[in-house]
Amino acid sequence: MADPIRAVKGMNDLLPPDSARWQWFEDTVRALMRRYAYQFVRTPIVEHTPLFVRGLGEVTDIVEKEMYSFVDSMNGDPLTLRPEGTAGVVRAMVEHNALYDGGKRLFYIGPMFRHERPQRGRYRQFHQVGVEALGYAGPEVDAEVILMCRALWQDLGLGEVRLDINSLGQPDERRAHRAALIAHFEAHRDQLDADAQRRLHSNPLRILDTKNPAMQPLVEAAPQLMSYLGEASLKHFDALKAMLDAAGQPFRVNPRLVRGMDYYNLTVFEWVTDKLGAQGTICGGGRYDGLMELVGGKPAPGIGWGMGIERVLDLVQQIGSAPPAPVPDAYAIVPDAAAMPVAVRTVEVLRAAGLAVQLHAGGGSMKTQFKKADASGARHALIFGGDELARAEVAVKPLRDATAAQVSQPLADPAAWAASLRNA
Repeated sequence: MADPIRAVKGMNDLLPPDSARWQWFEDTVRALMRRYAYQFVRTPIVEHTPLFVRGLGEVTDIVEKEMYSFVDSMNGDPLTLRPEGTAGVVRAMVEHNALYDGGKRLFYIGPMFRHERPQRGRYRQFHQVGVEALGYAGPEVDAEVILMCRALWQDLGLGEVRLDINSLGQPDERRAHRAALIAHFEAHRDQLDADAQRRLHSNPLRILDTKNPAMQPLVEAAPQLMSYLGEASLKHFDALKAMLDAAGQPFRVNPRLVRGMDYYNLTVFEWVTDKLGAQGTICGGGRYDGLMELVGGKPAPGIGWGMGIERVLDLVQQIGSAPPAPVPDAYAIVPDAAAMPVAVRTVEVLRAAGLAVQLHAGGGSMKTQFKKADASGARHALIFGGDELARAEVAVKPLRDATAAQVSQPLADPAAWAASLRNA
């Protein structure tokens, strides 16, 4: 016998009953997006590699270490499995001139790929929900996408998620801050670890994100970007804070909350929990007014967020707010194969009426079929026995209510009694 072929490390199968939680989560997200009038968009899983090199930056960890990139054997094009969703959505808006008639509010759900060390809630194939609001420059849309997350936490029953916000200002303000950061870290170069030394001149903002405890005092003493913001940037940030206050949303201004890519500006934010260990961020986002032009389009503002589904569902599972796996309304027991045509016709009518009906397959005794009916979680058993069929009836036996009596229903018109299965 050949050795079994297993899934690629960090790329996991999703099987029942866990898949039911994913369906519930995605249904919850889609209902939320309808309430906020965001429209669904889907982009390819494979994109040209330069999109991410431009969109994320050559000196980011994602581009340097984590992308699944390859050369197309047919035409030599450099291609990459998408590591995140924003760049592809922005590329699609540019390619199709989608902002010609005004701004677009969009959302996506799908798989992303990064070659990083698999750990709890972080896999090499992972899944994201993301929103992108393109063509809107005002802080009211910043508040909208943040409060949309709050509404999702409420819908999921997650009450212990905190909001951190910050402002990155505009490019010239960031350049001044960048120069001050480099000067600060240069003066203490002997305290920098290898990653910080590598990033010192290429991406010094990322040093502020270090998880190295030995560097925390040096990072705490670094110049803060807020000190370099001009009047317009501060006004935008103050307006956002006022709207969050008005909506009753608590937040913390976190000066160490940064993004390493130059196209990010003004608002950045993260939703954080203490329930998932050191990797506590379950949603991050920000404004990226420079990205549209960077990928070859006309300048246009944008803001969005990305949320890892695996991490959110991990949190949901801990808190226990997910609904139980769905069960059928009825299980059809067919002790004699000769009755199967009648059973198939009947359950199809019931399914068309909106009921979930599991039809027994594979034969077996009445006792065996009843065991499987009970294990399915169904509330009723539909018994297509010889005596019942002789009377042109089907027996309906309650499986979850010991006080309810078995009844018979006519086979002539199952649609007429379908509602009784749903409501009983």
